[in-house]
Formats: sequence, structure tokens, C-alpha cells
Amino acid sequence: MYALNPSRERRLLWLLALTQFTIIMDFMVMMPLGPQIMHAFTITPAAFATAVSAYSWCSGLSGLLAATYIDRFDRRRLLLAVYALFALSNLACALATSFPLLLAARAFAGLTGGVLGSVIMAIVSDVIPPARRGAATGTVMTAFSLAAIAGVPAGVMLGAHFGWAAPFVLLVALSVLIWLGCMGIVPPVAGHLTRQQPPLREVLPELGRLLTYPRHMNAFALTFVLMTSHMLVIPFISPMLVANHGIAPQQLSWLYMAGGAATFFTSRAIGRLSDRYGRRRLFRIFGLLSALPMLFVTHLPMLPFLAIALFFPFFMVAMSGRMVPMQALLTTVPAPAQRGAFLSANSAVQALGTGCGAWLGGLTLSMTPAGHIAGYGVNGWIAVVLMLFGLLWISRVSSAEEARSAPPLTVSEPLTEA
Repeated sequence: MYALNPSRERRLLWLLALTQFTIIMDFMVMMPLGPQIMHAFTITPAAFATAVSAYSWCSGLSGLLAATYIDRFDRRRLLLAVYALFALSNLACALATSFPLLLAARAFAGLTGGVLGSVIMAIVSDVIPPARRGAATGTVMTAFSLAAIAGVPAGVMLGAHFGWAAPFVLLVALSVLIWLGCMGIVPPVAGHLTRQQPPLREVLPELGRLLTYPRHMNAFALTFVLMTSHMLVIPFISPMLVANHGIAPQQLSWLYMAGGAATFFTSRAIGRLSDRYGRRRLFRIFGLLSALPMLFVTHLPMLPFLAIALFFPFFMVAMSGRMVPMQALLTTVPAPAQRGAFLSANSAVQALGTGCGAWLGGLTLSMTPAGHIAGYGVNGWIAVVLMLFGLLWISRVSSAEEARSAPPLTVSEPLTEA
């Protein structure tokens, strides 16, 4: 475990949060830009869902492949190299002149984003002791709030005034600045390299054992179910509000800003509460709290814009509140020698669930002759059923420490513990 003084640890966590901010903004900004992208390229909601899914599926593929090599490199060097490619992917998005080119650029962005998420969580896991990892995870995950408060609203405003490509130009500029910050603040993180790594010819068999080890499979199943539930609802909120409720695209920024401002304060608080009262307990509490907001937003009646703006913070706090304790719990599942590979594989599963949720959600939607989006309520009911399944399933997800104290199992760890 690395020993950083409190000041440098705080700077590192906030820099990682900013790095995560650009990754999340890159993914999230596509959703409120949906109406403009659909209009610019004359595509249907299902085609737009394919663009969202392309990012997620490629993110999952790259995360899965990263599990074969992420523990073979200094995490700082890997972060810098992949983040530079991430900036290039956003430049490609901004320059796309057709929907196929945009799909290719989004796939490229997914390939880089999937690796970055794994590297960031691996750095947190290597540097922060387990007793404070929930709070640290909450700090890094304020990136979701920052993206909602500043990133997405800024992207929506830029898109409304300068075209849908403008937010991706902003992301390129931000990524360059943050990359320079990473050069100066992120320390070399290479302690895992002192552990014996399997020969390359054994990497794929080891990856197979990593993926099929029962304790890991339980964690992957929880990730997949929760992300599928999440993405059945989230990507289609903006198109639904614009098409069904007549909300102007530029007004969407106020909704994301209100919701993000609320989650900015609650993410860290939820992280601390999960350290104190248990990650499974907090996950179940916020899972139950999220059911009614999910059903409400997918069956939204005609309301004044102010009422929707007041509702949005409750919706986003409930949805994001499930993620903090779950992510903190998942960092404890692998043995130390497996951490980077496990988190890469979990990011892949997360992206797969994201892509499947967005794709399935798009299949249930249709456009009415009046130009409204129909079928969104079905998405809400499926999302709630999947989430309730996750509340039961989380009891099966155990940490490496809990596994060591439990009676021996017949299946051995896929990699040697350090």
C-alpha cells in the first residue's frame, strides 16, 4: 500500500475525479444531445440508441482485453497513454460528418474509455486503504455530479448555440489540461509489478479463470443487472422530454445542473455512510429509494418545467446513490494480485450492461404520428424488476477478506494472492 500525505492524496483523488469527469461527460453528453443528433443525421430513437450502445460495447471489449495487460504496466504510464488516445477520439467525434463516421468515432471513444475507468479504480484501490476506500470512491464518483452540474449543461448550451459537435471540442481542450495535471500529480503506481505475473501464453487461461471464478461471477452479475436497469431509463429522458413535453433542448441543462448539484454533495456523504454502516445496506436503501423515481420519470404526466426541475435532483440522487456503495464493495472482491484485472473485467461487464440496456430500451420505443415517443413506461417497469433482483443478489457478493474467513471452497482462486 502506498503512503501519501493527506494533502497529496486529496489532490490525487480530485485529479482522478476530473479525469473520470471527462470520461463520464463524453458518455453522458450524448444523451441530452440526442434530439439534435437525431435531427442532424435524420435517425430514429433506435438508431440513436445504437450510437450510445456502440460506445458501451467497445468500452466493454477494451475493458475485457485490458484485463490481460493492465497489471503489467505502471498505472501512471498506462493512464497517460490511454488518456491521450481518449482526447483524439473526441476530436474524431467533433469532426464526424456522417452518422457512420460518428458511430466509428464513438466506438473509438469507447475503446479508450473502458480502459481508463479500470485504471482509475485500480489506482484508487492501490493507493487508498480499505477502511477509507468508500469515501475515496465517493470522491472519485463526484465526477458524475461534476459532469451533470458543469459538463453536460455546458455541452447542451454549446450544442444549442454552435451545433452538436461543439461539446466534443470542449472535451478535447479539457482532456489536454487534465492530462498535463496527471503528468505532475499522479505518482508512479508500480507496486503490483513486484508480484509474479503469469507468462503471456497463460494470460487467456488465467483470464478465463478470473471470469468464471464463482465469487467474481456474482460480482459481475450484479454489475450487469444494475447497469442494464440504469440504461433502460437514462438515455431516453432527454429525447422524451423534448418530444413528449415540449421542453427546449437548451432548457435540459437546468435539469442536469439541478440534479448534479444535489449528487455533488450526496456522493461523498453516501461513501462515508457506506464505510460506517455497510455497503450492502446502503445499496439496498438507495435501490429501494430509486424505484419510485424510475417509475415516475418513465410515466411522466404533463407538468410545468419547474416541477420537473424540482423532481430531477431526487431522481439523480436516488440513481447515483446505488452506485457508490456498489463500486466500493466491488473493489474489495478481488485479491490484491488480481485487482487491476478484475476491475478491468468488471468495467467490461459494466459497459456490456450499459450497451444492452440502451439497445433494449431503444427496441421498446417507437415514434407516434404526432412525433411523440411511445413505450417508455415499459422500460421503467423492466428497470425496476431488474433493480429489485439486484437487491437480492448483492448478498451473494463477498469480499476477498470474507472469503478467506469462510470455509474452504472446492474452486481455487484463479491467480495467486499476494
